[in-house]
Amino acid sequence: MSTSFKAMLVEESAPKTYTRSIVERTIDDLPPGKLLVRVRYSSLNYKDALSAIGNKGVTRNYPHTPGIDAAGEVVECSDASFSPGDEVVLTGFDLGMNTPGGYGQYVRVPSTWALKVPAGLTSRECMIIGTAGFTAGLSVLRLINLVKPEDGEILVTGATGGVGSVAVAILGKLGYTVVAATGKASEAAFLKSLGATEVIDRAAVLAGQERPILKERWAGVIDCVGGDTLATALKATRYGGVVTCCGLVGSPDLNVNVFPFILRGVRLIGIDSVECPLKPRHKVWDKLAAEWKPPQLEALTTECGLSELDDKIAAILKGGLRGRTLVNLDK
Repeated sequence: MSTSFKAMLVEESAPKTYTRSIVERTIDDLPPGKLLVRVRYSSLNYKDALSAIGNKGVTRNYPHTPGIDAAGEVVECSDASFSPGDEVVLTGFDLGMNTPGGYGQYVRVPSTWALKVPAGLTSRECMIIGTAGFTAGLSVLRLINLVKPEDGEILVTGATGGVGSVAVAILGKLGYTVVAATGKASEAAFLKSLGATEVIDRAAVLAGQERPILKERWAGVIDCVGGDTLATALKATRYGGVVTCCGLVGSPDLNVNVFPFILRGVRLIGIDSVECPLKPRHKVWDKLAAEWKPPQLEALTTECGLSELDDKIAAILKGGLRGRTLVNLDK
């Protein structure tokens, strides 16, 4: 099949020098796979930005098309897992990392990477949620199994980002008292509109970080930052509390003692959305399509086309975006 399509292509034009352009590719350029999808929407995640600037920890070989999220219609499926015209959502696995991803109008992947768009969501809404929202959903699922709304405050760090903003919206809808931490004081009204009860400066989370343990405050924490923010939040978590960890924008290092764990029984739970098995993957997407569906999806979203992505990539790397950035492949 020689159909041509638009895609972002990141190339290593010189050693450690990377350029991005929108090019014409053909379906014959795609790798083998049982499932061919016409992509309508993708989204921008921090990992996409790293791939787009040549981070070899995310993408080993260039030229490459980033985009760890994709949603659209099945064109063909050689193992009959899907039928032509089925609307599917793709997140995680190797999509957009070393397999050409959602910043191209077509992708070809293993059929086991795809899920049918659940009833209650459109393809567009799936990509507003995307990997970030799915990660937020996994975090919420692990937290609410152990912490109830009446147990106390839930801290969400990096709250204006993709994971944080969706987590605030889901927890607020479920009746939790959400404290949103951000370095952007101007976004307080936005976070409260999503469901935050209180908005605090991220510096407040770090107060007392030099101490071995802090006064108990948080019944639970959804941490999207890592580093000192995660370490300090652990020290302030209440007895039996739960802290989920899914980010490293602050730092991949965690300098913390054992006191929160052996004195208060705090549980630290890592969240991985990339290799998440299909059963919990289905469960979270079904909840995101129903009782967890944030009513503020549009308010969370800025939409752009492929040609507008460069500025968005620069902004997300500087922490300058809020909510979710939807990429319309037909725009």
